[in-house]
Amino acid sequence: MEIKSISSFLEYYDKIRTRTMRVIMCIPEERIDWTHREGEFSFGDLIRHMGAIQRHMFAENVQNKPSRYAGHGKYLAESYHEVLKFFASSYDESIHIFRKLSDEDLEKKCLTPGGIKITIWKWLRAMVEHEIHHRGQIYVYLNLLNIPTPPLYGLTSEEVKERSI
Repeated sequence: MEIKSISSFLEYYDKIRTRTMRVIMCIPEERIDWTHREGEFSFGDLIRHMGAIQRHMFAENVQNKPSRYAGHGKYLAESYHEVLKFFASSYDESIHIFRKLSDEDLEKKCLTPGGIKITIWKWLRAMVEHEIHHRGQIYVYLNLLNIPTPPLYGLTSEEVKERSI
């Protein structure tokens, strides 16, 4: 997918974020610190990580600024509600930055933390892939806890099978 228009990208990304929020809202408040194994991301870590890296790496880099990502620890937000608030504010701040990009800016290069020059539209695409990756982890975690999750696009695989020829 090539991104040619910042406005169409932001409309698309809003839909990605809506689906991410739908699964995040399935996390029980008392499980925000749960992880499947010691040393792995908890639900809260995953959410803080997605918010922090979006705002402090991707949004900084598209401005040709260095990454300010310092991690995803509880110092950013501890309680369930603080984590959700942090995630929302990180998104809002990032979108404010992305809205300043012109369609022409999408063709410019930025520098990743790995020292690689990448076209800005490709960096934004990588940001979306990053969020989807971690959203998938949340789905798996919830499944491990036998917590129902919403279907991604409205139907479960069983429902699609029922409606197929």
